[in-house]
Amino acid sequence: MKLDRTENTKRNILWGTLNKAITLLLPFITRIVMNRTLGAEYLGLNSLFRSILDVLNLSELGFSSAIVYCMYEPIAKNDSDAICALLNAYRKLYKIVGAAILGIGCALLPVLPRLVHGSIPRDVNLYVVYLIYLLNTAVSYLLFAYKQALPNAFQRVDIISNITTITTGGMYCIQIVILMNVRKYYPYLILLPVSTVINNIITSLYVDRTYPEYRCRGEISQAMKAEIKEKVTGLFITRICQTTRNSLDSICTSAFLGLVVTAMYNNYYYILYAMTGIFGVIIQSMTAGVGNSIVVESREKNYNDLKKINFIFMWISGWATICMLVLYQPFIRIFYGEKYLFPESVVIEFCLYFYMLRMGDIRALYSDAAGLWWENRYRAIAESLTNIVLNIILGRMFGVHGIIIATLISLFVINFLLGSQIVFKHYFQNGKLAEYFQLHGFYLIVSALVALVTVWLCSLFSFGDGPDLLVKLIVACIVPNLLYYLIYRKTAIYRLAMPWILHKYNLDRKFRFLLK
Repeated sequence: MKLDRTENTKRNILWGTLNKAITLLLPFITRIVMNRTLGAEYLGLNSLFRSILDVLNLSELGFSSAIVYCMYEPIAKNDSDAICALLNAYRKLYKIVGAAILGIGCALLPVLPRLVHGSIPRDVNLYVVYLIYLLNTAVSYLLFAYKQALPNAFQRVDIISNITTITTGGMYCIQIVILMNVRKYYPYLILLPVSTVINNIITSLYVDRTYPEYRCRGEISQAMKAEIKEKVTGLFITRICQTTRNSLDSICTSAFLGLVVTAMYNNYYYILYAMTGIFGVIIQSMTAGVGNSIVVESREKNYNDLKKINFIFMWISGWATICMLVLYQPFIRIFYGEKYLFPESVVIEFCLYFYMLRMGDIRALYSDAAGLWWENRYRAIAESLTNIVLNIILGRMFGVHGIIIATLISLFVINFLLGSQIVFKHYFQNGKLAEYFQLHGFYLIVSALVALVTVWLCSLFSFGDGPDLLVKLIVACIVPNLLYYLIYRKTAIYRLAMPWILHKYNLDRKFRFLLK
């Protein structure tokens, strides 16, 4: 079965973007309400425990990605028995994962006080809060979570997005009402596991109705078990890398600098996370389609597609980075207050953090779709160790600056440079790595120049907080894209990528001027 990759990607991006808009906007409003009704210490606690549970999620080992990857070929061949056997294996694995999270999570109870620098709110029991977060994480695995593999593998991520939009959006609305009227932390918190249970039940009912031919039955072959074991091992190492990059930053900030600074850090990081989530919708929407393309198309065609997609993606990424650069401070000032501002240098570091993450996204998309997790194991280990060591050393020496700089070093040197080399060596095998690096260097230089011009133009305006944010938003939306177009339009990569992307999504007539 050859999936309709273009149509599925468009649908997934549409509904995935709506989901992200709601599930990022509402938590942001919730953070503001919590900050004003309960205080920054509660925000710090939320950030800390989410980070700890992200670490515990390593016990999932990457089974979900490995199972979905293994479904690509049976779907292409219409092999229902293999899909059912994989689903059955997935259910068994998730029961073990849920139990492991509960066990390991409870074992961490004695060390919780050591992860908080300074005092905690008087009306909060550290252990009760942690156990609620732990229950929420464990339930997400124990209750029908394995069924999400089917819509993911069939490139119907929009289904999961729509269900999550309804359940999670409803939860945040109720939490906001509780914070504004009851002003108590525990009623707000208990809604987390309740929402997770409702979400999993609705997803299960939908999957049963939409894919009735696929049930948990049969056993996977020994060859498939060996392949999954190898993929899972590589994925586990990769997940360690991702966790040390994101979650341990918050844990180190809490341990070294306290809950208030952790809350400040996460106010800024949440904006980066929100933007990353929007770009993640694009990546997730394309994953199954790229996986299907890898099965049915040549490596040369996939490399040419990578170049085209990466050009458009880095244009959008550069634009988003520039928007963050000029809007970060007025945004934080308006919604959190002057006392929660970091220096401009921290803003630049966060923007570099965001851009470097995006530099590896499309390459990582093809790496994941090709199942190269095992081949990436040493790269992931090196990135994790580098990030942990530099976090501790630079975090103690330079505070928040050191923690972000530690991540930037490991991201660029090990994730981007070494990670790209591995993908080209094991999948593309066409000797085009130098071309790939040259293109990224060109994109980076262009984005830096466009950023300087945009920041200079924005510095000419000085209004009150609200008008200042609005004027800078207008400038950031128009000027960078105009400059990108003027610089790129005569280049070979533009003439290759722009007609392809517009034709692929039937936008030729609406945006004909871009082809001139």
